[in-house]
Order: sequence, then structure tokens, then C-alpha cells
Amino acid sequence: MKRIKINLCLILFFLAGVSLAQQKVWTLQQCIEYALKNNVQVKQSELTVQLDKDNLLQSKAKALPSLNGNFYHNYNFGKTIDPYTNTFATDKVLSQNLSLSSSLTLFNGLANYNTNKQNQSLLAADKYNVDKTKNEISLSIASAYLQILLNQETIDAAFNQLNITKQQLERTKKLVVVGTLAKGNVFDVESQVALEELQLVIAQNQLDLSYLILVQFMQLETIDGFQIEKLSIQAPNEGTLLSTPKQLFDVANSSLPEVKSAELKIKSSEYALSATKGQLLPSAYLNGSYGTGYSGQSKELLEITANGFQTIGYTPSGEPVLTPSYLPTYQTTPRNTQFQDNFNQSVGISVRVPIFNNLQVKTAVSRAKINIESSKLMLEQTQSQLRKNIQQAYADAQGALKKYKATQKSVDALKESFKYTQQRFDVGMINSLDYNTSKNNLVKAESNLLQAKYEYVFKIKVLDYYQGKPISL
Repeated sequence: MKRIKINLCLILFFLAGVSLAQQKVWTLQQCIEYALKNNVQVKQSELTVQLDKDNLLQSKAKALPSLNGNFYHNYNFGKTIDPYTNTFATDKVLSQNLSLSSSLTLFNGLANYNTNKQNQSLLAADKYNVDKTKNEISLSIASAYLQILLNQETIDAAFNQLNITKQQLERTKKLVVVGTLAKGNVFDVESQVALEELQLVIAQNQLDLSYLILVQFMQLETIDGFQIEKLSIQAPNEGTLLSTPKQLFDVANSSLPEVKSAELKIKSSEYALSATKGQLLPSAYLNGSYGTGYSGQSKELLEITANGFQTIGYTPSGEPVLTPSYLPTYQTTPRNTQFQDNFNQSVGISVRVPIFNNLQVKTAVSRAKINIESSKLMLEQTQSQLRKNIQQAYADAQGALKKYKATQKSVDALKESFKYTQQRFDVGMINSLDYNTSKNNLVKAESNLLQAKYEYVFKIKVLDYYQGKPISL
């Protein structure tokens, strides 16, 4: 029994450790870093960059000479000319060939050079696209993070108001006992308590939902044990709004990755046009090869043996003229000997002059020019959209600031009004209905102030983003 208790304690201790490990408090920067590391869009953008690197490596390698090894092993049946003996053969002939060949581009209208520059520009542009994707995700994470902080403050405010109302309920009961207030006031305050308890539940649900949204942005598998750092957010000053939208646009236009990406894609398109035009010029190549071969038809004399005499003619008197006859014996020339004897080398320069190629280059040049214009329009569209976004963000920030200031004045006025109302309620000069109405007006105004503060904070963060500033709280 004692052993069971010890094991149970160990299990509980282990589970407590796991729970504490899961209760990690995430800062905004940690949330952003985790999201950038695991986000699918970022990974896809990084894969595109890796493909660009491979394309660039391939275009650079075109400046190097090629080298290829070849081996042929053939059987030929029927009448053919043996390539190594240059004689007709009618039997089965085995031939083998070993060779190395190399080719180096001497000039091709700078097509390789311009293709290399095109791929370099495209690689740089896609790297900026990765940065753009990361910035957008960081901004979304910051928005979700701020929403959680807003909901946490809303819960704290709702909890405090509920405690105040419960205290007021106790005071109301005492006032009813001494006859200062009617008993119906107790029912009114109790209904107010029930209403504020419901509002607290709704606020908690909103907090849970905002946590879920952030977790989904971060690509976390579960929300269990996930908590963010609880910060006290103060409304920022108006320093950012001292800049004009044009000044903000000038900064963004020179620093944001989406603009730089669009500019580099224009350069990439221009290099692509130059590479295509290079196909109209002559091309020169240096070629070389080194090889040898073997033929089963190649023979060499092994020995000569006497084979009697043979008649080669007759004398005038009719006597035969004889000559010795010899029978030669041949064998297939050994493979090593043939490989040594058949070594051959070649080196040369070839020139290709384009005359007519079915208008392929002409149409390719036309398409390349269209791509340049399309890239320029894309840059123009990016800049135009950026200008609109900045103007809208600036207007939103101004509106949020005005709303925050107006709401702050309303809260200050309602606080004084509620303070006076509470004093009158405590002495029985007003009923609970008027008291609750004044309190609800204050609570609503304070809720609006919280929302206005966080709205203004986020709008300022958007303007900071357009200025290239890191996202932080």
C-alpha cells in the first residue's frame, strides 16, 4: 500500500511538471518567431527561393565546359562496313567504343551572362517576397495578440464591476432593512448582478476565441496550456501622426520588401530580353573529343604454315609451273592492342549563324518586351496600392485617436456623474433603476475606451510597419 502511494505521488509530480511546462508564457516576439518558423506560406516562399538558387547555380555552370564519357557495345548482323577495319563484314561483328567529349561556349550573344543576371534579380526579388510574407504574418500575430490583451482587460473590468455590484447589493439590503429603500430595489440590483455575470461569461468566451485565433495563426496543434504575457498597454503618443501620408509613403516606398521585389522583377525581365536578343547573334563553341574502339572483325597474322605446292602456270612445252603454297593463320586483334592503336583525338571550333528559325526568336523578343511592361505595371500597381493603404491607415489612426480622446472625456464625465449618483443612492434619494442606468452608462463608456485604446494602438503599429519598424509592444 505504501509503495502504491509513492508511485501515485511520483505520477502526480510528473503530471504537475508537464502542466507547468505547458503553461509557458508567450511574449509577442516568441509568438511571431514561432509563427514564422512554422507557417506554411513562409515555407512555400522559402522553397521558391531555394528553386531560384538552383536556377542561378545552373545558369552560372553554363560558363563551364561540359565533359561527357561515352561507351558503346554493339553487335551487328548482316552486311556492313566495319568502322575500324573499313572492310565489308557479313558475319556477326562486335564493336566497342570509348570516348570523352567536351564543349565550351566561347560566345553566344551574352545569353548566358544575361540569363545569369536575370536569375540573380529573380532570386533577390523572391527573397523580398519572403520578407513581405513574414511582415504580413507578424502584423496578423500582433493584431491577434492585442485582441487577447483587450479581452483580458475587458474581463478584469467586468469582474471588478461585478464585485462592486455585489457590494452594492449588500448595501441595498441593509438600506431596505432600515426602511430607507423599498424591497424592490433589492430585486433590481440582483438582476443587475445576474446581467453582469452573463457579461463576464461572454467576455471569457471572447477571450477563449481570441486565444484560438492566435494559436491557429501560429500553427500550434493545441491551445491547451497556451498563455500570453499579460501586459499593461498604454495609448501611444501622437508622434507617428506628425508625419504626413506622403512622408510615410516615401519611407515605405524605399524600404518595404514588396516594392523592392517589384523593382527587381523589372530588372529580371530586362535581362531576360537581353538574353533572348542574344539568340540573334552568331554563336561559337570550342569542341574536343578523345576516344578509342574495338572491333571483333580486326585480325592479325598469327603464323604461316607450308601447304605444299600449287600450279601457277605452264611452260611452252606444257609442263606445270609450281610455287610453294602457305596457309596463314589469323587471330582477332587483342582488345588492349586495338584500344592503343585506335586512339583518336579531335579539337575544333564550330560557329552557328542564325538565318531563319521560324520566327521563334522574334516572338520570344516580343514576349520579353511585354513581360517588361507587365513588370512595370506591377510595380506601379504595388506603389499605388501602398499609397492607398498608407492613406487609409493614416486616416484610421487619426480617427482612432479622435475616438480615444472623445471616449476619454466621456468616461471622465460619467465617472463624476456616477459618483454623484452613488452618493444619492446611498442616502435613498434615487432608486436602483436610476443607479443601474448611470452605472451601465459608465461601464459601456469604459468598454468603449478600452476598445478605442487598442484600436489606436494597432493602427499605430500598422503605420510603424509601413516605416519599416519592428513590431513590438
